[in-house]
Amino acid sequence: QVQLVESGGGLAQTGGSLTLSCATSGLYFRNYAMGWFRQAPGKEREFVAAITWNGHTTWYSDAVKGRFTISRDNAKNTLYLQLNSLKSEDTAVYYCTKSQGETGDPPAAWDFDTWGQGTQVTVSS
Repeated sequence: QVQLVESGGGLAQTGGSLTLSCATSGLYFRNYAMGWFRQAPGKEREFVAAITWNGHTTWYSDAVKGRFTISRDNAKNTLYLQLNSLKSEDTAVYYCTKSQGETGDPPAAWDFDTWGQGTQVTVSS
């Protein structure tokens, strides 16, 4: 059974930083591109970032480009998202997600088939 478990969310101040982690199990992690999405209250779930199986290619939404960094450790079966220069509009539940293998270029929601339970990120001024 594939499991994705996010952690690292919490309360941060504007301009601050957080590091999200996604521990995975039940899959051969290095076979899959992975991604992060987020959903703010009253809004649709939106793409944040994605990374290929080997980490050589990454994608970011325009909203987070230059502030967030996605990375992975295939030896630890773990995906990361470093959030820097946080803004109030980054407040959302952040979801780790596994692709069906590879993704399109750029990735789309339908490229991903398994989701974690989410971790709340709240940014206050």
